[in-house]
Formats: sequence, C-alpha cells, structure tokens
Amino acid sequence: MALKRLPPFEELPLDKQGPPGNAWGLWGPDDELGMLNLLTPETTAAAAQEIKEGLRIRLDWPLDKPAFPTFQRQRFEHKVLNKAPMAMNDDAININTQSSTQWDGFRHYGYQSTKQFFMGHKQEDFKAGSTRLGIDAWAQKKAGIIGRGVLLDWYSWAQKNDINRSPFTTGAVEVDHLKSVAEENGVSFKSGDILFIRVGFTARYNELSAAEQAAFPNRQPGGLLGLEATRDSLRWLWENEFAAIASDSPSFERGPATGPYNDPDVSIHQWCLAGWGLPLGEMFDLEALAEACRQRGRWTFFIPEGVASPGNAVAIL
Repeated sequence: MALKRLPPFEELPLDKQGPPGNAWGLWGPDDELGMLNLLTPETTAAAAQEIKEGLRIRLDWPLDKPAFPTFQRQRFEHKVLNKAPMAMNDDAININTQSSTQWDGFRHYGYQSTKQFFMGHKQEDFKAGSTRLGIDAWAQKKAGIIGRGVLLDWYSWAQKNDINRSPFTTGAVEVDHLKSVAEENGVSFKSGDILFIRVGFTARYNELSAAEQAAFPNRQPGGLLGLEATRDSLRWLWENEFAAIASDSPSFERGPATGPYNDPDVSIHQWCLAGWGLPLGEMFDLEALAEACRQRGRWTFFIPEGVASPGNAVAIL
C-alpha cells in the first residue's frame, strides 16, 4: 500500500475554524497518532534494511541528567529498598518525565491563544482517568516509535564552519544550515523518517563541573539553542513528512519558545504537537551515535524504540 502523502503546506490549517497550522482531521475525526500514522508496516520493513552491522547504541541520557533540571522541574530521586531479612532489593524512583530524555506527548503543549491541544482537545478532556491523547496510544496502536532514523549533526558542521553558538543560551539553528548538513552528508529523507538533530547540548553539559551543573538552571543569560521557529522551518518539517523529531537540546526549538524573537503564532511546539500530532523528543544522547555515523560515513539507522517518556531509545546500525 502506498503511503498517504500530506497535503501542501499552503493548505494548512486543515480545520479552518481552528488555530494556525493545524492538520486536524487529516487522519480521521478521532485520531490520536498524528504523524505516527506514517509509520506503516511497509516503512518498518524498509527501515530494517538499515541494519548492516547490528551495532546497538543507546540514545537515552541517564535519568539523573541534567542533575538540576531546567524549567523548575523536580530532580530525579532513586532509592534502593532492601527487603530484609530476605536477600532481595527493590528500586523506587521519583521523576518528572520531562526532566531527562523524553518524548513530548500531545497533552504536553497546546496552542496558547486558544488553549487547544491536538485535534482541538482542551484541558478539561484530560481529567483523572481520561485516556484522551495519552502516550499509551502510541504503544497500543503502533507498538512504539519504530522506523528509519536520520541524524543531522549540526554541532560538528557548525564547528567546521566556525559557527560558535552556545547550547546554553538562546540561539537559532537555521533550517538552511540543516539543509546544508544533509546535502554535505548525502542524506535524503523518506516519508515516515524519525529525525534527530545534534546541537551539542549533552556534549557541553557533560563537561560542566558539579558546581556549574547546580547553577545551570539560574544561568544568565538563559535560554537554549534550538531550531529557529519560522514558517520556513515548519514548511521543511512538514514537507519532509517526518513521523517524529528529536534533539539533544532540552527545548528542540530555540528557547524559551515564548521569547520575543518568536511570532506567538509560529511555534514549533504548538504546530508540531498540537497542530500535527508530531512527537517531539528532547535531551536524547546523540554523542556515541554521532561518532559511529561519522566513522562510517552513513547517517541513517534503525530505531526499534519503546514508548514512554523517558524515551527508551536505541539506534541500530
């Protein structure tokens, strides 16, 4: 069966009564999968052909990184519970699932002007016990985010081109840069690809001292490096028909997303999560993957992911 192609970007919003850029109704009136509908049995079978060596690389950052999470999120807590007098132990953890490697689900971020989430849902639809737009739908209906992964190593490209932008302050990764990275590395995209963008956040964070990590949430100036939020960026994401997108940055897009440099109606979080149902991943550990891809001169791989937040992600080359 041929993949369903997306309508032209110019036709957005599809629901003319809804907020800018939405694709509500594209996959039916009760859809909870959004762009994950692009992950078909055919795309999975094709993606499995990316496995050449069986090299497995984890993409999850440790749960306790960053040690002091951004956006005032609670820190990771871990206890080992000894079941004495038996020789037995249990683990108990307490986390905010947004504090380390994560997939943003469709309840996470809505259109701020209309207070609507994907498919027009509102906060009252998410009362205790409600499963509407729950991330569990990804597991139940798709068995996870499984497909062909593509890495764009912007960080290495920027260093090579004398572009020095700190991942710890607000700054833009330009979509034209990403196009150049793809072209230089011979990367072409397929419908249903899972896109990863390396901006250097985890590499630089791992170099911080304990004191610098403790001070990180209160650094001045603040903000985060990420993909610029423009219509050209959004057009590029839409026209390449990605099933999911992720980065090593805590924000994916230039942060904070509500900064004065952004048009409030042109936001990657709003358009992708609430408008298109496009899962958005943050703080993925792309260091070992980038090195393996660089050594081999190939930037595509198989992603047999589980579904949760944290990401539970693995790349296989």
